[in-house]
Amino acid sequence: MPENYTATVTDKRPGYGQLLRTRGAWTFLLPGFAARQPFAMLTLSTVLLVQHTTGSYGTAGAVSATTGVSMALFAPFTGKLADRFGQRAVLVPGVLLHTASVLLLTVLALTDAPLWTLFVAAVPTGASTPQVGPMVRARWGVKLQGSPLMTTAAAFESVTDEFTFVLGPLFATALCTSVHPAAGLVTEASLTLLGGLLFAAQRGTQPLPSRSAGAAHARVEHVSALRIPGVRVLIVAFLGIGSVFGGMQVALAAFTESIGEPGLNGVLYGTFAAGNMLSGIVCGAVAWKIAPQRRLLLAYTALAVTASGLWAAQSVLLLAGIGLLVGTCIAPALITGYTLVEKLVPPTARTEAFTWLTGAVALGQAAAVTVAGQLEDRLWGGAGFLVPMGGTVLAVLLLATLRSRLVPPSTGRTVARGVGHRVPVSVD
Repeated sequence: MPENYTATVTDKRPGYGQLLRTRGAWTFLLPGFAARQPFAMLTLSTVLLVQHTTGSYGTAGAVSATTGVSMALFAPFTGKLADRFGQRAVLVPGVLLHTASVLLLTVLALTDAPLWTLFVAAVPTGASTPQVGPMVRARWGVKLQGSPLMTTAAAFESVTDEFTFVLGPLFATALCTSVHPAAGLVTEASLTLLGGLLFAAQRGTQPLPSRSAGAAHARVEHVSALRIPGVRVLIVAFLGIGSVFGGMQVALAAFTESIGEPGLNGVLYGTFAAGNMLSGIVCGAVAWKIAPQRRLLLAYTALAVTASGLWAAQSVLLLAGIGLLVGTCIAPALITGYTLVEKLVPPTARTEAFTWLTGAVALGQAAAVTVAGQLEDRLWGGAGFLVPMGGTVLAVLLLATLRSRLVPPSTGRTVARGVGHRVPVSVD
């Protein structure tokens, strides 16, 4: 294993320059970025190809949603296997399966195969999506064990994710509209294969598998991340973050369509994403003194307040301004949630924990897209904005009620019980 970062008294103000100078970081960052780019291309590339071959956005959306739900449901199990047997052991066969599944889905769509076959192919396509983002976060945990740079790393990963979700859809759209309707999925499969195998080849930075750790230390026991109460609270809270992404995608599209300016949809969503990226950069550069569980509650409260104002916006400028504020509040909540995982979860279960949170966002987004679409069709224009409001308010109530479960467990200390009595007693 590589030499871990050792925190010193000079680490008063962590910064991105210091983070990126961490020994061996670039060996997994560069291939990791290539391998996680397809994550943001898959959904839209599927929609554009299936819509081209079937002529139906409804069918295309249903096939794409199948990949999203499959990914959300299977991602935690991928993370658990990676913790147990090592990232490479899971990533290599997963990358090969995903590449084959994407190419099969592409061929079926182009050959006008029966509709049910597209749904069948969409399941392994989504289920085998490589969870590179959580694996990168787990590697940072190994490199920065005990360092104040962990918050900076969480912020860096959040900004990277957001940049990916801005660049990926643009890349997919350009390929599918300018080259060929299948070019998006073919490129997604190629990047997954190349980036995934290069990332898996970086053995020196991957966390030690819990099975190997157990063999080296008899007292090490693998514990599922889902058994930790704080992780379960974070999973539900991250569903609320997913409701913001999904609800805004639908509601913004409906709003710009209603005013006869559908092209503004990209501008408005880009403003929202820009707020997320900028606040993520700032969040990672601050040396926080507030406890992370309190920071999460404050950030999520601000997110709920700003998201609750979306439905009332009646102009493009006002909606852009509120959307910018919503995006600004999302990054601190995401970053703090991922930071808490490092404190709540032992190293042998962190990849699984990160994939649970990533899957929760994806699942919340898929549910929000469905609910927001129904609200837009059945109620009034802009009703889809009620989804981000409802999802975040419920999450805030949950965090306020169960915030004690987000407190990291005490390692305990020994004290003497009674005068002259030297029996050590463990106390919290």
